[in-house]
Amino acid sequence: MQSNAHKEPQVIIVGAGFGGLEAAKKLACEDVRLTIIDRTNYHLFQPLLYQVATAALSPADIAGPVRAILSKCKNVEVVLAEVESVDVAARKVRTKDQVFDYDYLILATGARHSYFGHDEWERLAPGLKSLEDAVELRRRILLAFEYAEKIEDAAARKAAMTFVVIGGGPTGVEMAGAIAEISRYTLAKNFRHIDPSQARVILIEGGPCLLAAYPPDLSESARKQLVELGVEVRTNARATNITEEGVQVDGEFIPCRVKIWAAGNLASFVGKTLSVPVDRVGRVIVNEDLTIPEHPEVQVIGDLANFSHQTGAPLPGVSPVAMQEGRHAARNVLRMIRREKPKPFRYFDKGSMATIGRNKAVADLKFFHLSGLTAWLTWLFVHIIFLVGFRNRLLVLLQWAWAYLSFDKGARLITRNFQAEQRPPA
Repeated sequence: MQSNAHKEPQVIIVGAGFGGLEAAKKLACEDVRLTIIDRTNYHLFQPLLYQVATAALSPADIAGPVRAILSKCKNVEVVLAEVESVDVAARKVRTKDQVFDYDYLILATGARHSYFGHDEWERLAPGLKSLEDAVELRRRILLAFEYAEKIEDAAARKAAMTFVVIGGGPTGVEMAGAIAEISRYTLAKNFRHIDPSQARVILIEGGPCLLAAYPPDLSESARKQLVELGVEVRTNARATNITEEGVQVDGEFIPCRVKIWAAGNLASFVGKTLSVPVDRVGRVIVNEDLTIPEHPEVQVIGDLANFSHQTGAPLPGVSPVAMQEGRHAARNVLRMIRREKPKPFRYFDKGSMATIGRNKAVADLKFFHLSGLTAWLTWLFVHIIFLVGFRNRLLVLLQWAWAYLSFDKGARLITRNFQAEQRPPA
């Protein structure tokens, strides 16, 4: 006799980011068989990646094991694998060594950085999408000061202490501010032959202003706060070439050791395997209810989805959008199981914020705008609340409190043996 468990619909969620995890929480302990497939075993709080990259936090502070988060519900299975393709006709998800059948599928595979046809730049100017990216950037930033400390050539020392951030969105603004802050305060008295406070941080933005999605007053406030920290802000400027030695910005070549890419995104390749229309950056063009054409059992959310039904333009690739879409997709799955029609998705925009440094931030809360200390405190509160797990919230709060009082950032670890390399990495 067949058990009832085998009659329960099989739901697969691909990706355990903000959208995927919210969908999983809604479906956990429901009358379904739920499988979460992700290429990592943890949920990552991406908005704080830049703090790992600049040694304010350790990787474990902003990540939590997916199995532990969903361990209370016995209907949940977690699979560590990278999805290679989806066969919507056969209702199969394929990884390198397994094939999974599904009744309902939620795709939340996210996005990576886009180098606009210059993929060779990725090695020279890493982006910031994963823990590996953050640890690598931390290594490069700290190594730059170590390299400058032991060389005598003035030009090489200046280049080592020059940091170029390409892209003036939230990630670029936060990275530029954090590097300026760590060099001027945290590292200022740690070296004997160099003065880290003299480090040069350059933020390059191709458009006319920083934080283009923000109101003009907050964009200008962010620029002023960065300048106060010593960041050189260049708008209407484009990086036309990146080499080991530096960055070509329009007609000027800037010698620099560390280059950071924050200028564009490219949706996961998985979307292209669905055989449905995608936009120029690979996002799946979804229906009003987040489903794909001809296949209501498949929903696409987060950075992988182009949802343009509400404003006429795709919703931004930010965590609140993904979280709301994830919860909605899960509710739609339950509706379809009950033989009900899935409901259209509507995004409720609560605002956006970006931090620049100590007591420096901007916040667009729709009905009013904040900048400086009040925006920074608001940013702190929101990010503590949305961190996964009490342990992470407590640890991050304590570390932020200590860093605020002492200007010290305790995660200044260079974790790869650079001595085996022919030269210190760029």
